[in-house]
Amino acid sequence: MSLKTVSVEASQINGFRIETHARHHIVHVDQPAEMGGSDAGPTPLEFLLISLASCLLTVGKIVAQQRNLPVRNLSARVEGDIDPDGFLGRNPTVRVGASQIRVYLRIEGDLTPEGKEAFIREIEARCPISDNIGHATPIELVLAQEASIA
Repeated sequence: MSLKTVSVEASQINGFRIETHARHHIVHVDQPAEMGGSDAGPTPLEFLLISLASCLLTVGKIVAQQRNLPVRNLSARVEGDIDPDGFLGRNPTVRVGASQIRVYLRIEGDLTPEGKEAFIREIEARCPISDNIGHATPIELVLAQEASIA
């Protein structure tokens, strides 16, 4: 087995605005103005949903090509339900994360309904983000030395 480490870096810029670096890409994360941010980018939860949607579509393209499926286009809408009282510390009994995530996947192509269902199941089974969200992945928080973070 060969593992590939994927790495990003993030720094607080101003208020809730965060600048992230992934390879040569710079992406800003922020909170909406009503949450005290400047709305300079999607929220962390929105990025999680963006990651899930884009991973499912990427894997869908790979599966369609590998299986030579007549798929013309894929699109997704992802929704997550969250109670802000959890992460804001107002109610310790409320789940901090999303209580449910729903994915609406649109498949444009000449597949039967059964073929589309089988396609969706294979996409879900092969999507790393879906796997990480759907199954507990250990997260280790480590206090880094200043020199270890660029």
